[in-house]
Amino acid sequence: MDLNPIKDAFDRVAKKQKMSGSKTQEVVAQMIQEIENSLEIIKAEHFGSEVDCKSVFGELKKKLLEIAPLSQLEGTQKELNIALSKYPKQLEKSFIPDISKAYRNIDFDAHTVNQIIAGHFYRQGLFDVGDCFINEANVPESTAAMKSLFSEMYMILEAMKNKNLEPALNWAAANSNKLKENGSDLLLKLHCLQFVEILQGGSRSKALSYVRTHISPFGANHFSEIQKLMACLLWSGRLHHSPYSDLLSPTNWNVVAEELTRQFCNLLGQSFDSPLSVTVAAGFQGLPPLLKFMNVMAGKKHEWQSMKQLPVPVELDREFQFHSIFVCPVLKEQSTDENPPMLMQCGHVLCKQSINKMSKNGSKTFKCPYCPSDIDSTQCRQLHF
Repeated sequence: MDLNPIKDAFDRVAKKQKMSGSKTQEVVAQMIQEIENSLEIIKAEHFGSEVDCKSVFGELKKKLLEIAPLSQLEGTQKELNIALSKYPKQLEKSFIPDISKAYRNIDFDAHTVNQIIAGHFYRQGLFDVGDCFINEANVPESTAAMKSLFSEMYMILEAMKNKNLEPALNWAAANSNKLKENGSDLLLKLHCLQFVEILQGGSRSKALSYVRTHISPFGANHFSEIQKLMACLLWSGRLHHSPYSDLLSPTNWNVVAEELTRQFCNLLGQSFDSPLSVTVAAGFQGLPPLLKFMNVMAGKKHEWQSMKQLPVPVELDREFQFHSIFVCPVLKEQSTDENPPMLMQCGHVLCKQSINKMSKNGSKTFKCPYCPSDIDSTQCRQLHF
């Protein structure tokens, strides 16, 4: 979402408010000065009669009228009011758009959507909410099987919050071969956390025994990490005063808990992030350009409903790009090593076979199917995903 228009509107309001405040202080200061001058005159010894006081007040009134505070303040106050009136409109325009403009009449598979929603609740550890949703939406019991899978994960994570690593160590040990295949050193990280807990408790002998039993098998590939742990033995019970105090940081537990969650989901064949969360986040990011397009194309909604592809480019962050498959919009086929995607001068992409066909094997230029640009096939370059 582009927040620059809101920032600009806010800056205008702040600027006008500052100008109005400064002008008000200036006018008030002028009035105070004239009043103080009049008081000084009244206090003077040679003024004592009632007539003299009336003349001073008359002169003060004349000078205050000359200052004309309301007239001086009217301009800056009017500008401030205009800026203030526009700011809520900008907020409403930016934060309360009519997203129905970008809606297309697409038939959703309610069964699949309900499964995704129920799965999301279980992934987030909201088991009661997931059960309630399944009952009310009549989702098949097969979806409820996800509950038992993720309940084990949350039981492990809850134990870790209480500094109990036993469930996590048991799970990692049982799945150690699969973790190695994934290139994960989760088991070692868990053992390191356990070692630090034992050492911080003041038992150097127990910590040394723990290293020999559980951590030494990792020595071939993690020698430097084990050296660091061995040096920590010299600081038993006072690790927070040592050069290795960073090992006591709660961040280490958070990092290992996240790694455990990632690996747990991976072994279940699930993504680390909830598909529902990713879909909503990607849609939120892609919605503004579609809304902008629909505002421009007002009155042509029927064309939007019949389009086979997005009418404008929608750029998503790398976190939403999960694969490198390119489907040529001309041939309607996936690109291959023999038929790679090619970037044309206009910035659009077609596969090599389409470009060769449209250019008669490079013998002539052709029109880009996306835009009216003339394309020279010799200037196209291959893309590598």
